[in-house]
Amino acid sequence: MNNRQGFPEGFLWGGAIAANQAEGAFDVGGKGWSTADMVPYFEKKDYTNLRELMHVTTAKVEKAMAHHSSEGYPKRYGIDFYHRFREDIALFAELGFKTFRLSINWPRIFPNGYDEQPNEEGLRFYDEVFSELRKYNIEPLVTLSHYEMPMSLVLKYNGWAGREVIEHFVRYAETVMTRYKDKVKYWLTFNEINTTIIEPFTGGGIIEDRVDNVMQASYQALHHQFVASSLVTERARQINPEFQIGCMLARMIHYPATSNPEDVLQAQIDNQLNLLHTDVQVRGSYPVFMTRYWSDHGINVVMEPGDEQILREHTVDFISFSYYTSLVSAVNPEVYGVTGGNLYSTIKNPNLERTEWGWQLDPVGLRIALKELYDRYQLPLFVVENGLGAKDKVEEDGSIQDDYRIDYLRKHITQMKEAVMGGVELMGYTNWGAIDIISASTSEMSKRYGVIYVDQDDNGQGTLNRYKKKSFGWYKKVIASNGEDMD
Repeated sequence: MNNRQGFPEGFLWGGAIAANQAEGAFDVGGKGWSTADMVPYFEKKDYTNLRELMHVTTAKVEKAMAHHSSEGYPKRYGIDFYHRFREDIALFAELGFKTFRLSINWPRIFPNGYDEQPNEEGLRFYDEVFSELRKYNIEPLVTLSHYEMPMSLVLKYNGWAGREVIEHFVRYAETVMTRYKDKVKYWLTFNEINTTIIEPFTGGGIIEDRVDNVMQASYQALHHQFVASSLVTERARQINPEFQIGCMLARMIHYPATSNPEDVLQAQIDNQLNLLHTDVQVRGSYPVFMTRYWSDHGINVVMEPGDEQILREHTVDFISFSYYTSLVSAVNPEVYGVTGGNLYSTIKNPNLERTEWGWQLDPVGLRIALKELYDRYQLPLFVVENGLGAKDKVEEDGSIQDDYRIDYLRKHITQMKEAVMGGVELMGYTNWGAIDIISASTSEMSKRYGVIYVDQDDNGQGTLNRYKKKSFGWYKKVIASNGEDMD
């Protein structure tokens, strides 16, 4: 039962990172190439053209794979979590984390994706990470696929566009869930699964010039991911019935630009397309509107016999999602100004402030998202990504006075609390990122999210020393008080 006075007892406070943005050590311990290793650093001047820059072609992949060092490819060196995880986890423990969301780097376990045997050195690494978390009674929340697909599967099958990848992913998932069945309880199958439609290479490993119709390939890849997620959910319950399996969505809540019914209809369509992913993973079937949508766009998703039964019988236990900003829909968007750079490019909302990167600040939108998701599905929810990307300054005394981040987190946590008091069943909250990491889209270091500062610049220069920001002490107080002390 919900605690109508605030966050429930046992609420899972914590923070989140992804392996590809934090671990580094891209050529250490038998790890193979991942899709993230192909993503170079983008200069800020390129933001206006970021979507085009993020589209991956054969030529870009060949250039990246011919470049064997980490120079110019920041995700290859990350923040060296691979060697510094004990130091970082000790800081998380000092914060009072109840949970820590991380991902397993798939090619660290199966370097090519289709290897006959897993890489024991990679398995041992995560053994050590989970043991360190257990030492501090921090519950791992593990994402199986967080933009870290083995490049060999990309080259052989064009990523998830090839149905053959399902088998390889299920075997990988079985391997790690069996290995860590006594160390990990909470699992997410795919990070922000809707990214496969928005950024086909990032989410689905699709090289766009290898297909005739990117949209067709993307929806086919998404279907394969849905099937794989359900099969992994089935296997998980066989491995350990105590496992809790969740899906993960980049929640893109859309408001209509005006009260014009056409704008309202467009916002409804955009919201439906976002929630299609949770519809499949929670309800176990595609929503009926997709038949019309696919027909209108000339898309034919091939489904094998038994696919619908697999989706129907193996749905998730809880819904996790990321929330950073809200978006605006209009039937004629070209008449409005556009803001944002990557997944969240949108019409400007005159009622909201914006970050330097164009993301609109909307804490009330998080409450709206929570209420709508819970009303729609009646399943426990988990906010697993939420945070402010900003440039932090180290003062002469070594302090980082990130009051703007405290303000952002306070406002969003306050809205979460209001949602809980309104009856929403919320499991936990992991801010993004717990510690400064490499940006997912632009591979910047200067776009910082953490409450822990990492001394490294956009070119990979720095000591990598960790420092507590002002927000560190604030978040520690919030966790200790279970969200009651947010001053």
